[in-house]
Amino acid sequence: MLKKIISGGQTGADQSALDVAIKFNIDHGGWIPKGRLTEQGPLPDKYQLKEMDTKDYRERTKQNIIDSHGTVIISRGKLTGGSNFTQSFAKVVGRPNCYIDLLSCEEFEAAIILKSFIMENQIHVLNVAGPRLSRHPWIYMDVKTILETTLYLFFLDMGQDKMIQKYISSEIIKEAFPQKMEDAIELICGDLKLKTKTFIAKFNPKNINILYFGMLEYLRHRLGFDIENQPLFKQCSARIGLDNCTIEDAVMEILKELKHNLEKNHILRVVK
Repeated sequence: MLKKIISGGQTGADQSALDVAIKFNIDHGGWIPKGRLTEQGPLPDKYQLKEMDTKDYRERTKQNIIDSHGTVIISRGKLTGGSNFTQSFAKVVGRPNCYIDLLSCEEFEAAIILKSFIMENQIHVLNVAGPRLSRHPWIYMDVKTILETTLYLFFLDMGQDKMIQKYISSEIIKEAFPQKMEDAIELICGDLKLKTKTFIAKFNPKNINILYFGMLEYLRHRLGFDIENQPLFKQCSARIGLDNCTIEDAVMEILKELKHNLEKNHILRVVK
């Protein structure tokens, strides 16, 4: 299973990969040109990338390939520019690389290809590359969808879905939906049994993808996201700080806040 996702920090494919890592509590990093250069200005500090001593994009590309166990490039059609250089350099230094051409496959098939690439090459640190946003405006969401679907496929392989479901009620309760984060947390806490609260509180945050995929449908229904609970969605979006936030992103934000809340009261502490 993936332990870290890295990229060069550029807009588009690079930042999409980093945002997925942050969402799922996966370690992230990589190298970026001096000055934290991107086409939209300096990369925000929330991304934990290291600066090169040079502004040369190719040098950071080389270092990210060297520092990873394998590189995936996601784009459409014949590779050009930096993406072409990425593939060429990976081949020169003998590092595993995988080009996913979205003109040849759909996103779900792409996720299956990526999962196989990760497993076959025993990749723990994945370098993600692809076009910048100005060249391909669709690339951010494509990369996001592919990476998240890949994580879901790993989740299914682990057989954790049934384990999570035994803690979550499948009953759909009809009542007014919460419009604020604190009300959403209070509502969910009211649903959950003590053993479920303790289970969530003690769950390893590095494996939050297991909780997320196991509770996603329950939280979507319970919080009214399926019928567009816009006030709650907007509040979650503002907290996350993404222009293209999805309902699934909002669910994860609430899940993280729920876990943080439960950790305060449902983990036994040893008093010395």
